[in-house]
Amino acid sequence: MKITNTISGKKEEFIPIKDGEVKMYVCGITPQSEAHIGHAMSYINFDVIRRYLEFCGYKVHHVQNITDIDDKIINKAAVLGITPGELVTNNIASFKADMDSLNILRPHEYPRATEEVPQIIAMVQGLVDKGLAYPARGSVYFRVTGLADYGKLAHRTLDQMMAGARIEPGEEKEHPMDFVLWKATKPGEPSWESPWGLGRPGWHIECSAMSLRYLGAQIDIHGGGQDLIFPHHENEIAQSESYSNQKPFVKYWLHNGLLRLGEEKMSKSIGNIVSIKEILSKYSADTLRLFVLSSHYRSPLTFSTEALEGAEKGAERLQQAFQSTSDGQNVADTNLSNFRERFIAAMDDDFNAPQATAVLFDLVRDMNRLRDEGSDTTLHHTLLGELGGVLGLTFRGRTGDVGGAEPFIQLLLDIRQELRENKQYALADGIRRRLEEQGIILEDGAGVTTWKTRPS
Repeated sequence: MKITNTISGKKEEFIPIKDGEVKMYVCGITPQSEAHIGHAMSYINFDVIRRYLEFCGYKVHHVQNITDIDDKIINKAAVLGITPGELVTNNIASFKADMDSLNILRPHEYPRATEEVPQIIAMVQGLVDKGLAYPARGSVYFRVTGLADYGKLAHRTLDQMMAGARIEPGEEKEHPMDFVLWKATKPGEPSWESPWGLGRPGWHIECSAMSLRYLGAQIDIHGGGQDLIFPHHENEIAQSESYSNQKPFVKYWLHNGLLRLGEEKMSKSIGNIVSIKEILSKYSADTLRLFVLSSHYRSPLTFSTEALEGAEKGAERLQQAFQSTSDGQNVADTNLSNFRERFIAAMDDDFNAPQATAVLFDLVRDMNRLRDEGSDTTLHHTLLGELGGVLGLTFRGRTGDVGGAEPFIQLLLDIRQELRENKQYALADGIRRRLEEQGIILEDGAGVTTWKTRPS
């Protein structure tokens, strides 16, 4: 397996730090509003990467943070007349529901910045003790001039990064590129006690502290959008390696391309936002997945209705094939291992999902040919489910096809899973039967249960 590492700019053989295990950190949301399809693009891509690593036999430990306190959250809550806590609680619940609707595996940990303040303060104090950070008027800044290799992820020198840099009013920086680790509180803002007075964490230090706590000083994969390379991920490297004295902080940096609407990047600041809920009211989760996976994860993707409609046709074709197996009498004349090998070769080449998806359509074409010949396609169906599952496909129509009942179906699946874990199999089977009576078919796979509607 080879993956493109942002820090080297080259494809490198993937060799995790510890054999058989992968520590993976993906930058999460700032829950100031509901999630949009730019979020969907990033998290679908990293979901597929995680699924493929697990398909290859790796034990993945996946952490994704939630930045639940920052200036934008504070300002948005003030406009709405609610507390920042109320705002983020509502938006986090909405975000998780959106991710579930998209069949995105939940991270093993979802740490929130406000719940990690003691660890953040300890890390900031450690950097101050090393002379790589300094207090100033209740805030604490990282001293970038103390590092010879600052800028190695962005491939820029300190002089090159100085373009446009300036010291904002109220800041007491030694150097314009120094970045804040701890922010002195302002009247009316949430704050925490610290050795430097009341304040709150800076943005960059949150991820370093969470990664260190949940994954250790060195991790295999750190993911996020290309817009995070500088300054966020650059600053993460600086503070993490300075604090732990271990290099590299991250072995493989993976960055997804950005979603565009016409000529502009989708952005809250621009206001050109299309929410995940809006898309899922019109299209299936598989449609959105196929749209995202039509482009390599590192490439930009342009959103359009035409592209979504094309993906919808593809999703319907896969769904129809998956739900129309044939137990014909003839022996299928196909080398199924060829499809598997081509799929693996595509994914081993920097997680090339577009090529892997093309293999699924070739497999479906072969299924249809054999079905027309009266041959048994059971093995094709099994392989389609397995490889489609690696891409996170559900082979189901959109949520509206079950009258908006998807959240309730998912609740029943969660209850059924708890019953199975507690060995209450009779009750679990009862839930399956009752759902089948309503036309909802459950399929138990490796560690996950999916559902589909019975074809009419």
